Amino acid sequence: MTSAASRFADLYAAVGQHYARQVQFLDGGKFEEYAATFTEDGEFQHTPGVTPARTPAGIVAELHAFHERFADDPVQRRHWFNMIDLSPREDGDFDAVFYALVLTVRPGVKEPQVGPSCLVRDVLEITDGSVRNRSRRVEHDQHVQHLQHASR
Repeated sequence: MTSAASRFADLYAAVGQHYARQVQFLDGGKFEEYAATFTEDGEFQHTPGVTPARTPAGIVAELHAFHERFADDPVQRRHWFNMIDLSPREDGDFDAVFYALVLTVRPGVKEPQVGPSCLVRDVLEITDGSVRNRSRRVEHDQHVQHLQHASR
């Protein structure tokens, strides 16, 4: 493997590990730890039509408010991130675009509820092997207007 390919493989692995930690924090209700994976000026937009949360403290507050809907509905949510496309930006950060799927499981129910299905657009700051989000924008598939190809 060339040194450039090796560096990219190491970078891709670090990004994958970053996302693995994020979903563990998120699904475990560890919102402070999740928010700490963002830069101090980080921005997080995960609900269509809702203003993005800014700063780790703002992200924590948004996540607590969002999860209040589950207060009387004991659920376990699992976020699945996959198909990460990572590209360098001119400013030295990286764009990461990937798919996210959320599964919701209720006690005593074997089959999970599937959805939403999303496209996620992150800007990542990567320094000395440490990965942090500068921003995250989540686009829910059910809210995206799909364009049909003119040839169909």
